[in-house]
Amino acid sequence: MKLEKVTEQRKRHYDDACGTAHAMDLIGERWAALVVRELLFGPKRFGELRADLPGLSANVLTQRLEGLEESGILQRRRLPPPASAQVYELTSWGYELEPMLLALGRWATRSPLHDPTLPISPTALMLSFKSMYSADRAGDLTATFVIRLGEYSFRLEIAGGAIGVEKAEPDARADAYISAEPAALGAFVYGGAPIDLLAVEGDRALVARLPGLVPLPPKAGS
Repeated sequence: MKLEKVTEQRKRHYDDACGTAHAMDLIGERWAALVVRELLFGPKRFGELRADLPGLSANVLTQRLEGLEESGILQRRRLPPPASAQVYELTSWGYELEPMLLALGRWATRSPLHDPTLPISPTALMLSFKSMYSADRAGDLTATFVIRLGEYSFRLEIAGGAIGVEKAEPDARADAYISAEPAALGAFVYGGAPIDLLAVEGDRALVARLPGLVPLPPKAGS
């Protein structure tokens, strides 16, 4: 007798009126929160999500996208010609998850078990800068970076004690330009690796200040 492969158990709910419990009903399935993370800078195609989450199978990604869509967290949209491709994007309610995911990421980096040398996606790395940013260390600094990570380019702006990150064109105007693989930039910013790992154009001294602007928090219990 031929057996059908069961890919996933039926989703279970907590049956608890607590808002935190219901949040876990909505995004607590494995990979769900990371799919949301990857959409925080704008819509992506299915293939782009697969590439940015290499440990996630196409089957499970399909399930997560369907579940998040049913919950009203994301929606599908077809790009106009000449692209004519289907993309997934967060709803306005879905975008409200950003500060919570940033806070959760900052909290988790305090774990003694957190390993910053593991692979990281371009989106996750740029979000980490927002999460770790220290207004006290930045002071009155005003600076703009264009950071090129493979196929993605981001504009990081520091001004008025705040940090902003958004997708940008690779040649957008900036004080400094950084081109690198995510792992190399992460090693420079968080691991003390030399700046020579990066391709830098523009104000090199400004790039050298970047690690001090986004320090990792102390480990819990230290």
